[in-house]
This record gives sequence, structure tokens and C-alpha cells, in this order.
Amino acid sequence: MREPTPPGDKTTSPDDSHPLSRREFLATTTGAAAGLMMNGAAEAAKGKGSSGSKTYRAATTPPGRTLLVKHATIMVTMDDERREIQDGGLFIENGVIKQVGPTSSLPSSADEVLDLQHHILLPGLINTHHHLYQHLTRVVPAAQDGNVMNWLKVLYPMWARIRPEALSSAIQCGLAELALSGCTTAFDHQYIFPNGCSLDDSIEAASKVGLRFHASRGSMSLGASKGGLPPDRCVEEEPAILKDSQRVIERYHDPKPGSMLQIALAPCSPFSVTQDLMIESARMARHYGVGLHTHLAESLDEERYTLDKYQLRPLALMEKLGWVGKDVWFAHSVHISDQEVALFAKTGCGVAHCPCSNMRLASGIAPIKKFRDAGVRVGLGVDGASSNDGSHLLAEARQAMLLARTLLSQNPGGPPADQRQWMSARDTLEMATRGGAATLGRGDIGSLEVGKYADFFAVDLNTIGFSGGASIDPVAALVFAASPSANYTVVHGRFIVKQGQLMTIDLPRIIESCNRAAAKIVNG
Repeated sequence: MREPTPPGDKTTSPDDSHPLSRREFLATTTGAAAGLMMNGAAEAAKGKGSSGSKTYRAATTPPGRTLLVKHATIMVTMDDERREIQDGGLFIENGVIKQVGPTSSLPSSADEVLDLQHHILLPGLINTHHHLYQHLTRVVPAAQDGNVMNWLKVLYPMWARIRPEALSSAIQCGLAELALSGCTTAFDHQYIFPNGCSLDDSIEAASKVGLRFHASRGSMSLGASKGGLPPDRCVEEEPAILKDSQRVIERYHDPKPGSMLQIALAPCSPFSVTQDLMIESARMARHYGVGLHTHLAESLDEERYTLDKYQLRPLALMEKLGWVGKDVWFAHSVHISDQEVALFAKTGCGVAHCPCSNMRLASGIAPIKKFRDAGVRVGLGVDGASSNDGSHLLAEARQAMLLARTLLSQNPGGPPADQRQWMSARDTLEMATRGGAATLGRGDIGSLEVGKYADFFAVDLNTIGFSGGASIDPVAALVFAASPSANYTVVHGRFIVKQGQLMTIDLPRIIESCNRAAAKIVNG
């Protein structure tokens, strides 16, 4: 039996049958914050806002506002003790977690109450590698069957046709898909800026969805005429890249706890930029204290390229260029030796593991269990929507578990009997939450603990996908069973998804816009 709602409280419960419309949502206090964010983003895009990071902060919970989350069937905290609390909940003020524990230990009232009976509650998932613009080139027929180099050769000319309006719709579709899978923080590796597109376009579009956004000023400077893979029309001049990198860091990067927007510098790959650009990007990133990211050791073609051009394996090349350290994380890291795993651990480099993309492009299986056992920071990434071809981060956790188990089949004598050598469901959830936070260098999110920011999601256990498993081990069922959508996704104490509905943008309109743009870009 549900507890009565204290006077003055507004309660959201799993059996509310009439979710708020977008207009009704925008009339609420939380919705007003969303409106502030959207208006602030527009002002910043016009040059009137003082910084993009302040635009994002305008979207957080109004001062003094409280949220009580109660009666979760099981709450997975991912704290240092990895506590899983039955009938658990949170008390949140100003978007910060003030109390964590059984519902009986929490206050009985708040400005808003979320009743999560029959739900599992977890920290928000954190996506450490994505290319959101690639929503515009999903399932391109000529790129469906082939390795990463062939795939790139097909898609580069199409990406050269992207325009700012199309980019905006792709960014919003990708982030919406992530939010509906329980993701609360997303890193976007954008390295192509054709036809006047800028990182400002991506930041403005992302602000409308409301996830924490880590945006990269990526780059490609080594065109085909200079020995690189991309067509010349897809690359930029290096002085312009560095000038714009400095501009976006100074304008947008917010390093403070609770930051909604951070910038990283992310040259695309060893075969699309020069050594000089890698060195100068690292120098600038360290001057400003921002992260460094690139693709590394994704395919054997890449390994052959660096051996032929530089007489070095990909990781050795990164070490030579000063691209190792706690401020660096690499996407993929598939073709990595045991000695290189040790170098990751020694230098503090992180890994964004992208299992679906690695399978889709036949790139290989990254040694994720070896990385984790060595103490390397490992997070999950859905990678681009053209190589996944989805943005469901909970599904990515499932694939990470299954792919790690597939790798065990290569052991002499077959899979080991020692269960410690197997990737468990909880291991992959850990990678998707606190592992992702560590990979992005954030200590303020990734777990449900007092003092951390209120990023979480909840899934209804009374669904067909959990039947037979919800009463046995609901935490494992979340990974082993069919990947569900989130019923609630909350960022900084603010609802992004409520009762399975995205609350911040007009999703049908954005989908229609993305589909129109994709048809033009793919068909020329």
C-alpha cells in the first residue's frame, strides 16, 4: 500500500497514467529551468551569453528545491562498498544527494516525491565515446559490410555534406536516445566541421536535451593528398584548428563540481592528423586543464599504418608524442599487448570500450578484463550511430559482458572454470557508471552517495523482459535480460525522462527533421 502524499508534495509514481505534456512540463518549476536553459543557449549562440557553461548551469534545479526518491525495490549505489539497498531511496536538495539509504531512514516529504515501487534505481549511465553527427548516416548500404577503413571511405564524402541544421537534429536525436536508455552524461567526439558547422552548434543543440555534455573540439588535418585517409575537403588547416580549440575552451569549459559542460581536445586518429597537431593539442589541453582523447588501436589497418609511417605501434606513437597520462583516454584500444596494458596502468590512461562498434566493423575484442584487473580506468561508449547503429547505453553494457565472455573461448582448453576471470553483470554496470566517471576524470558523479550530484535512472521491473528474473536477481537481470528503456532519467535533480517520456524537446519533430536531413546527406 502506497503511503499518503504529505500536504504540499507533488508525487510522481509508477502508476500515474497521464504523464505531463511538454507544455505542462514547461509550466512547472523544473520545466522553467529547462526554458531558461534553452533561452540561455540561444543567447550564447548569438554571442550575448557570457559562457556556454553558464548556459548549462541555468538548467539545474532551482535553489532550495528538494526531491525525495523512495521505495525503490533495489537501489544500486555503486559506492565504495557497492551497496545494494532494498526499499531504497534518496533525498536531494539543489540537485545534490543529501541522504542515501532505506526509505524508512529518509525524510517523509519534499517539494517533489518520486515513488519507485517495483523499480530498480541506479546511478546515471555515462557514455565515454560517441559521434552524435553520425545519426545522419545510419545503415548506409555501402557501409554495412566492411572494416573501419572501408567504412570511413564510404562515409567521409557524405559527412562533408552535413550542415548546421542537420547537425543539430542529429545531436538531439542521439542524446534523446541515450537519455531514454538511462544515460545522464555523454561525451561527443566531433572531428568534422563542414559547411560552417561549429562546436557551438552542437553545444546549443545538446543544451536543449539536458544531459551533462562533454564536447570535444576534434580535428582532422591530414588529407589524402598528404598521405592521410580523409578526403582533402574533410580536413582543416592546423592553425585554424588550434585557434578554434582555444576559443571553445575559453568560452565553454566549466571544470567545477557539478559542471554540465566540459571541453576536451580530440584529434581524430593517427591517420588523419599530423604529429605536430597531436603535440600542440596536448600542450594546449594541459595549459587549460582539459582532457585529451583520440581513437587508438581500433583496427589492424591502423597498426599497419603507424608501423609503416612511423615505425611504431599506435600506443608507442602516442607515448612519443606525449599523449599518455591521467588526462588521456583512448577509444577502442582493441589491439593492445599485455605490455601495453601495463603502460596504460602505469601512466594512468583510460579506455572507452565500444563493444557493438568493434563487432559491427569486425575490429576485434578489446582485452577489457585485463585492463580492469590492471587498474586501468575503463568506461563504455556506444560509438557512432553509423557503426553501432544505436545509442542504447544499457544495451552496450550487455554486449560488453557477452563479448568479454566470447574472448574466453580463445583460452587454451576453453573458458576457465574460475568465475573471477568472467565479466559479470555487475562488472559491466560498474564500467557504465563509476567507471565512466573515472574515465572522464569526474569524481562528482557515477555513484549514489552523499555529496554527489543527483544523476540517476530507474527501470520498471514489472515488465515482460524481467519476468522470472526480477524476483531472483534484478540487478543481474538488468544486464542479462533484454535491455529495457528507462522509465525515469534524472540529471542534477531534474527530470529528463519521466514515465518513459522525454520531457525536454519535441522528439517527434526532431526525428522527422533528422530523417529528412539524413536522406539528403546520404543520397547527395
